[in-house]
Amino acid sequence: MTTVRTRVLTEDQWAEWRALRLAALAADPEAFGSTLAEWSGPGDAESRWRGRLVAVALNVLADLDGEAVGMLSASLPVEGTAELLSMWVAPAARGHGVGDALIGAALRWARTQGARRLALDVRQGNLPAILLYRRHGFYDVGTASSPAAPHPERRMVLDLRPFEDVAAFDRR
Repeated sequence: MTTVRTRVLTEDQWAEWRALRLAALAADPEAFGSTLAEWSGPGDAESRWRGRLVAVALNVLADLDGEAVGMLSASLPVEGTAELLSMWVAPAARGHGVGDALIGAALRWARTQGARRLALDVRQGNLPAILLYRRHGFYDVGTASSPAAPHPERRMVLDLRPFEDVAAFDRR
């Protein structure tokens, strides 16, 4: 039986974050807005990795049977809306509940921050990710980027408010 565990990182754990982020950028470059080249070479400095972990409110690693195989970042850029910035699961770990565990960590954090919504942008062609988000209650609210962009994205949102709050909001 596999065990998935999530953990929130501090800046002192920058090397673990670095290792998995570089693996993600190498394995699935089309899934991210940044590139391996931007984060390696001259950009591969401890201060930059620490700075990234400090600048982004939530950074989570997921371990599958003790090995780091997934990552997620989130922020609260607009009052009331938490933003899932990036998420990745190593190909060998997909289908083992790692994505579910990462989304669960993001949901718990967003609720503790008082967020009313959790939003994300996902590549239109990334059907496994879209299905994962839908399974957790996210719904599509439209195009997040120009359809002519090299990698068009869809905006998905999950409402975190209790049902009665949603009804009151809809009457406005």
